[in-house]
Amino acid sequence: MIKSDKLIKIHEKDNVAVALEAIHQGESVVLGDFEITAKEDIDKGHKIAFKDIPEGDHVIKYGFPIGHATRTISAGEYIHTHNIKTNLKGVLEYSYLPELSKDSESFNNSFMGYVRENGEVGIRNEIWIVNTVGCVNKTAEIIAKEANKRFAGKTDGIFAFPHPFGCSQLGEDHLTTQKILADMVNHPNAAGVLVLGLGCENNNIPEFKKVLGEYNDKRVKFLITQEVEDEIEAGLDIIDELVEYAQTFEREECPASKLIVGLKCGGSDGFSGITGNPLVGALSDVLIQHGGTSILSEVPEMFGAETILMNRCINEEVFNKTVDLINNFKEYFIKHDQEIYENPSPGNKKGGISTLEEKSLGCTQKGGAGNVVDVLDYGERVSIPGLNLLKGPGNDIIACTALMAAGAHIILFTTGRGTPLGAPVPTVKVATNSDLFTRKSNWMDFNAGQLLEGKDINTVKKDFFEYVLKIASGEIKTKNEINGYREISIFKDGVIL
Repeated sequence: MIKSDKLIKIHEKDNVAVALEAIHQGESVVLGDFEITAKEDIDKGHKIAFKDIPEGDHVIKYGFPIGHATRTISAGEYIHTHNIKTNLKGVLEYSYLPELSKDSESFNNSFMGYVRENGEVGIRNEIWIVNTVGCVNKTAEIIAKEANKRFAGKTDGIFAFPHPFGCSQLGEDHLTTQKILADMVNHPNAAGVLVLGLGCENNNIPEFKKVLGEYNDKRVKFLITQEVEDEIEAGLDIIDELVEYAQTFEREECPASKLIVGLKCGGSDGFSGITGNPLVGALSDVLIQHGGTSILSEVPEMFGAETILMNRCINEEVFNKTVDLINNFKEYFIKHDQEIYENPSPGNKKGGISTLEEKSLGCTQKGGAGNVVDVLDYGERVSIPGLNLLKGPGNDIIACTALMAAGAHIILFTTGRGTPLGAPVPTVKVATNSDLFTRKSNWMDFNAGQLLEGKDINTVKKDFFEYVLKIASGEIKTKNEINGYREISIFKDGVIL
């Protein structure tokens, strides 16, 4: 990496540099031994051609192609969607060319968590109300509101999670809803769970129990609202029992190997792949060195960088599962007549990201350098420590829900644009630049922009890991917790009656 006051070149192979500050047309900027004159205005976080790029040649960033030039681009020109196009295509064949990281020093840090009766560890002692169907959303919200008044201070809070599904769904969508809700019921951050149903829905409580499987009847209780006279009071009576059960747990020292983190990015900018995502990747590596677990999702944002992950698969079986993960998601796009193309969201483009490959090469850095130990289907819970890949889209709420359902205690969410979004679990918003961290201090939790201001990655990584352990120990609440932003959304791909 080469850095000056106004430019940063990420990899020695790159033919573009990223503007650290706005650069004006005609301004000369220095990078290493080179001096470039900007031929156009270039916004902060956007790309400038570091050398001449002939039409059709690759545009290189992070040491990999992020697309090709649609016309000849001269050194000093602004590079964005007007002169670069994706190289992405449909379903591909891949070869397993392993490039595995070696075992490194292990560590034994700890945090203060709640050890559940089944041996799992939670980082919060909450009561969750999980609805079998959207028809009881408001009922759940009223019960949660009244319960938080009645039982204030006795748990870490009582929460309801509205969703529109659980009835009129067919086939895989119906089962998907049941699996995600069952995962919520089983999440160890919930000391107790009220499963709230209507009674006439497809996902009625007797049917839901078939998917849920075995459960602890002291921890999980059920209420069919059609079968009681006053569902609010009936619900509060059950919450009373769950609160009493939750109070039997106290925080105790737990090894960091018990911690599971979800890795997410959204509303990216040109610095996401330079600051926030590499920092989260570094933390993932440290956690894995402790014997812990990280989960990387957002499959469309692996397109163009998938071979990096494939070559880090621990064996050919996991490699084949990763190939299926990528190609099956491409087939999902194709089935809906959507091309695999370079169109990131408007916010990503405004932040300086031009193609999906550029987004992906930045996104996958959240996985650090760890070997890929398993690939999880959507709704599947993690079982193997290390870096896991999870089937799911890039949509922020759906991806966060999937990470939580897979077992993540905490989600590390990088953003260069900012978002107030939160999952049912603590959602750590990592700002990729200091301006965002300062301007939206009510949303953001940690500032990775320090890495652009002379801070050493190892120092910031250490601070970040200690910060995450404090969150796990309950010493710090994330902004989504403070603000009450806890949402879920369930992936669907079929017919609703």
